[in-house]
Amino acid sequence: MRSKAGFEHQGQICMTTGRHIVHESLVEEYAAALAAKAEALTVGDPARQDVALGPIIDRRQLERVHGIVTASVAAGAEVAAGGEIDGAGYRATVLTGLTTDMPAWREEIFGPVAPVISFSTTEEAARIVNDCEFGLSVGILGDVGTAMKLADRIESGKVHINEQTVGDAPNAPFGGVKSSGTGSRFGGAAANVEAFTETQWLTVRPDIADYPF
Repeated sequence: MRSKAGFEHQGQICMTTGRHIVHESLVEEYAAALAAKAEALTVGDPARQDVALGPIIDRRQLERVHGIVTASVAAGAEVAAGGEIDGAGYRATVLTGLTTDMPAWREEIFGPVAPVISFSTTEEAARIVNDCEFGLSVGILGDVGTAMKLADRIESGKVHINEQTVGDAPNAPFGGVKSSGTGSRFGGAAANVEAFTETQWLTVRPDIADYPF
């Protein structure tokens, strides 16, 4: 389980783990463990060693995050941890009992909120992942062979097997699909050479050109 990617930078990162899709045989155990992790994360001044979560970027976004959580709870979701504004920050939050039409599942939250939903088959898992307007980064935890087969069916610019969603490197292409980008990829050897190169047109001939005037 990776709680770090869901709460890192208070969830204010494009690659955050904004949705947790867990097999039905493990979902209760997973949600309980994730909630315990969330409850242990302190909110406050990020310059302090004992603080895990800093502020949300501004008050408007803070209230938006809380609004998505409260709207989802009103629709039937349950708060397993968090769900509260804490000064300029938001408590690490875990939501269970969701359906895929709830705001916390459909919307890009950009806050420390981890919605958890279950699946029964890999076909259903792929369908849930792809039933989303975004497709930047996915992490698959489990058997490598099964994960590789699942990765082939997932619409995402990046898929990390047995690793969190937050991960990029300058030598690897970076970009998403659907509303997570323009379809272009940044990074990799060719892109980096082009990004840091000034093009110069140089012509050469063996002798000075002899023009009539």
